[in-house]
Amino acid sequence: MKFIVSSTYLLKQLQVLGGVINSSNTLPILDNFLFELDNSKLTVSASDLETTMVSLLKVESDSKGSIALPARLLLETLKTFPEQPLTFKVEDNNTIEISSNHGKYALAYANGEEFPKSVALEDPSKTIVTGDVLATAISKTIFAAGNDDLRPVMSGVFFQFSSEGLTFVATDAHKLVKYTREDVKANQPAEFIMPKKPLNLLKGILAGSEEEVVIEYNDSNAKFTFENSQLICRLIDGKYPNYEAVIPKENPNKLVIDRTQFLNSVRRVSIFSNKTTHQIRLKIAGAELNISAEDIDYSNKAEERLTCDYQGDDMQIGFNSRFLTEMLNNLNADEVKLEMSLPNRAGILTPIDGLDSGEFITMLVMPVMLNN
Repeated sequence: MKFIVSSTYLLKQLQVLGGVINSSNTLPILDNFLFELDNSKLTVSASDLETTMVSLLKVESDSKGSIALPARLLLETLKTFPEQPLTFKVEDNNTIEISSNHGKYALAYANGEEFPKSVALEDPSKTIVTGDVLATAISKTIFAAGNDDLRPVMSGVFFQFSSEGLTFVATDAHKLVKYTREDVKANQPAEFIMPKKPLNLLKGILAGSEEEVVIEYNDSNAKFTFENSQLICRLIDGKYPNYEAVIPKENPNKLVIDRTQFLNSVRRVSIFSNKTTHQIRLKIAGAELNISAEDIDYSNKAEERLTCDYQGDDMQIGFNSRFLTEMLNNLNADEVKLEMSLPNRAGILTPIDGLDSGEFITMLVMPVMLNN
C-alpha cells in the first residue's frame, strides 16, 4: 500500500476529522484515523462510536489497503511541514513510512479491520439545505441547549421539519430559542434531537458554504452529506418537551430598543450584580428604561438609564444577565423587541431587522424573582 498526497491538503482534511476524536477513548482503536485506499481514492474516517465522520481525498496511487494511523502523532507531524508532496508507504515491520523532501518518519499502525464500521441508515427520510443556512440555524440555537446529563433531550437541538418549513429549537429551561426557515421545506414531516458535538463540527465546517447539504435521518441516526464528506451521528433518544406551551401568547408590554446599546448597558451593569444570581433589574416607565444591579454582600451597585420605545404598563422585571447577554450577542439586528406580560412570566426577545425573508427567530428568557 503506497500513496502520494499534498501535506497541506491532507492536514486540512485531518484537522476537521480530528474534531470527532475524544481526548480519552474507551477503545484504543478510536485514537486513530482509518485510512482506506482504493487506487486514487483515499477514504479517511474518525469516530467516537456516537459520531463518525468520513472524508474522501484524491491521492496518487495504484494500490489498495486499509490501516489505522495514530491521529495525534500524525496531526502533530503534518502541522510542521511546509506545502510539499508526502509519500506514505506501508513497510513489512507493521509501520508506515512517510517520506518528505527532507526526511523519513515511521509510524506504527493498527489493523484497519479493528476500526468500528459506520452505521448504514435503513429507510431514511431526506431533506436538502444550503450549508450556510444549516450553520446559521445551529449557531443561532446551540448556545441555548442545556448541559444537564439527567435531561439528555434538552442537551441537544431539536430539528422539526415539515412542508411549511424547518424549525430548530434549543432550551435549558431558563432560556429558549426557536429558529425557523420558511424558505426551505421538507417533503415529509420529521422530528429528531441532534447532540451538540456533531452540530459544533457541522457549524465550523459549513459556515459561509453555498454547497448543498443532504440530511438523511431515521429514528436513531442522522447523516449529513456535503462536498466530499459525510457525518453520521446517533440521535438523542426521547421526546422533546412541548416548547410551544411555554411561549406566552399574550404580551401587552412591548419594549423596542437599540440592541448594541442595550447589550453594552446590561454587560456593564451586570459587573455589579450578585455573583451567584447575576440578577439585573429592568424598570420601564414611559420612554425610559432603567437597568440596575446590586450586590448587597459587597455594597456594589450600578444603574443606567436608556431611552426606548415602550408601549404598556410601567413594570419591573428581573433577569439573569448572563442569559440576556448571550441572547443579545446572538442576534445581528440593529433593534430588538422585548415583549412581556407579568414580572413572573417569560420575556420574549425578537429582532426587528437583520433577518432574511423567510427567516424567523424567537428567544425566550425566564425572569428571576426580584427581592425588593
